[in-house]
Amino acid sequence: MDPFEILASYEQRSLAHIAGLPEQLDAPGLWRGVGYRVGRRSLASGFDEVVEILPMPQLTPVPGAQPWMLGVANIRGNLLPVVDLRMFLEGERTVLHEGQRVLLVRQPGGDVAVTIDELYGQRSFLVEQETDAAGLADGRYANFIDRAYDVGGHAWAVFSLDRLSRTPEFRHAAA
Repeated sequence: MDPFEILASYEQRSLAHIAGLPEQLDAPGLWRGVGYRVGRRSLASGFDEVVEILPMPQLTPVPGAQPWMLGVANIRGNLLPVVDLRMFLEGERTVLHEGQRVLLVRQPGGDVAVTIDELYGQRSFLVEQETDAAGLADGRYANFIDRAYDVGGHAWAVFSLDRLSRTPEFRHAAA
């Protein structure tokens, strides 16, 4: 994409995202979450599953860890594992960049940070926008996606970070 196409894409996504009035935010049939991109998929996860969104922390590699575990980071005095979510799900390494963000996810035994490719911020979806998730929930994504929304022709899959954090393989990153 050239810079003009990138700006046009930002404008289109911004116009498609309408925050709504406060009384509409808790309306029945409305689901809200954090929108982000991993690879080519636009995903959203519930606010209750994301503890915090942080810039990419300084990493210390862990010898012998799974290839999708980037290392550990000291976040406010706590050592947390940092996982390349795209590598875990698709087998392709995320291209790290200066604006990289990680989602801090609570899991039994301590929090974990997962990298995302791009953060979109808060997203709201109506029950009328719900669509079949079959095209988005293939491969390893199938274990973590159970519904999707179509917003103006753009598909969003609801990704369960809670289910990810309880997956035995994900929990044994240092094996």
